[in-house]
Amino acid sequence: MNTATPGADPGPPRRRRMSRAERERQMLDVAEQVFTERGYRGTSMDEIAERCGVSKPMLYEYFGSKDGLLLACMGRAKAELYEVTQKAMAGASTPDDILWRGMVAYFSFIDSHSRPFAMLLQEPLSGPPETAEAIEETRRQQSELIAGVLRTFAPDAPATAVAAYTQIIVGACERLALWRAGHPELTVEDAARHMTDFCRHGLAPYLK
Repeated sequence: MNTATPGADPGPPRRRRMSRAERERQMLDVAEQVFTERGYRGTSMDEIAERCGVSKPMLYEYFGSKDGLLLACMGRAKAELYEVTQKAMAGASTPDDILWRGMVAYFSFIDSHSRPFAMLLQEPLSGPPETAEAIEETRRQQSELIAGVLRTFAPDAPATAVAAYTQIIVGACERLALWRAGHPELTVEDAARHMTDFCRHGLAPYLK
């Protein structure tokens, strides 16, 4: 039998409990922000837990340690970068279009994910030893995508030239992205155009 008084205030609605995936995503979002603000050494699990509204033991349950949390943040950034660049290039129909779409996707990702990008490039100096390997794995992942584009773009280029230009492009993209942080007048399309022009000129001897 319903004994509630008619017209009585039912009180605030109950919060929906987060799923494990939602909670993990929230923790990673907050951790990215704190790592960027404080650096690896200045970041505490207590602060991340407080901002998330969870207990510190729950953070350890999900990630094992501060090292594990940092590596999880970096792993997510790596997976997202791969997904957006791969999807962008998959929709292209010509080598030029593949190169252009890949560059636009890369610089667009950097614009919308500046915190994890900064963390990827800065934390090797202060994070756990595994951090440097995680960053190199991200670079290897992008290198495989770029090498595939170059082989399509310049099928007559020797394997050593493709490998060398791949490394040059990976490094140049990182430096251009960092430089753009202080030059907001340079758009995503401007950056992509600079990189595609650079690739065309460098590979000119091998283009059909």
